[in-house]
Amino acid sequence: MLLIYCPYCQEERSELEFRGAGDAHIARPAEIASISDEEFEAYFFLRDNPKGLIFERWRHIHGCGRFFNAARDTVTDKFIVTYKAGEPKPEIGAAAAQHGPVETYEAVEGEAQ
Repeated sequence: MLLIYCPYCQEERSELEFRGAGDAHIARPAEIASISDEEFEAYFFLRDNPKGLIFERWRHIHGCGRFFNAARDTVTDKFIVTYKAGEPKPEIGAAAAQHGPVETYEAVEGEAQ
């Protein structure tokens, strides 16, 4: 089970209590009604899908119900840090973002059947 730290409740809870809400720190256009269709498409639909460190919004849906941000490694699924919504993106050291080999079921338990 994956445990996620809620910065508002100040405790780790089961992943089942949370829902992902997309990328964090997306800047909304100031005059959204006046932007072109291409600019709206880029703002609303297009997202990077990097391998490694990503900043995301999460909601503690079965807890306090509040949104918060998290830095997560998409390879290991490890949460590096969580922080309250509205706070600036934290500086993540290169050592924290690096990861070693990922354990798979096959590596730990043998051939999947």
